[in-house]
Amino acid sequence: MDARTRHHRAKIAGVDTFYREAGPPGAPVVLLPHGYPCSSFEFRNLLPRLADRWRLVAPDLPGFGYSDTPENFVFTFDGYAAWLDAFVETLALERFVLYLHDFGSPIGARLAIMRPERIVGQIIQNGDIPYEDALGPKYADIEKFWSLPEDQLRAEMRKAVTEENFREEFLNDVRPELSALIPPDLWQLHWSLMTERRKDAAARLLSDLKANRRWFPAHRSYLRTHQPPTLILWGPQDHYMPETSARAYLRDLPDAELHLLDGGHWLLETNLDEVVPLIRSFLERL
Repeated sequence: MDARTRHHRAKIAGVDTFYREAGPPGAPVVLLPHGYPCSSFEFRNLLPRLADRWRLVAPDLPGFGYSDTPENFVFTFDGYAAWLDAFVETLALERFVLYLHDFGSPIGARLAIMRPERIVGQIIQNGDIPYEDALGPKYADIEKFWSLPEDQLRAEMRKAVTEENFREEFLNDVRPELSALIPPDLWQLHWSLMTERRKDAAARLLSDLKANRRWFPAHRSYLRTHQPPTLILWGPQDHYMPETSARAYLRDLPDAELHLLDGGHWLLETNLDEVVPLIRSFLERL
């Protein structure tokens, strides 16, 4: 069994794209769109742990990681979902399980809504939730700018794209002994890849959180209607998405399997040994 991670480049909808892959080419697929402000690097430890039985594919979204940042790309959740659909089509991924984390959640959910028959199941790990009343207190820091005109809103979001804020995104609300397990590579690596164009792209995406709020009902409707088999893995030490955020999914997915772990937003850094057997058990049942 070869559990090594392979690193590839491909042209996806005109974008020079980097992606990581592990596992046998013909095995059942798990698709892993990453969160903000990260890249496929967040899955570097998970991929080899599941590569004996599954094919795991983790792309760097345009403007992140080692993928290109094209001038004409639409840096919104809709734009990323359309691009991810092109990625899936290019790699001929016909059916797959979605791993939904952070901004990868609304992007991946849009992908699921496009063609629900492709979705075998979903793993939601501290994903951006579609429940307005269950968001954590940190969202208020973003929402206070939503009354501004679009250009001013984007200018404020661009001010938030800093190395210190990257660090805060990764450390979030975890206890000190857990924060010691989160490597500084996460924010230092990703900040080292930032350019002025990437700062503009990040500001555009952060601004799109306002429009994304109007999309919540469509996401909830998809969950209620299609009832995809769901594993919810959650670190409650999360200013953005605390325990109430995880439990909110049960309103529309009453049969979902929920696990609250002693961690925060980046469980693959702090709780990997707990996460892996839970994912393996879920995937085996599917």
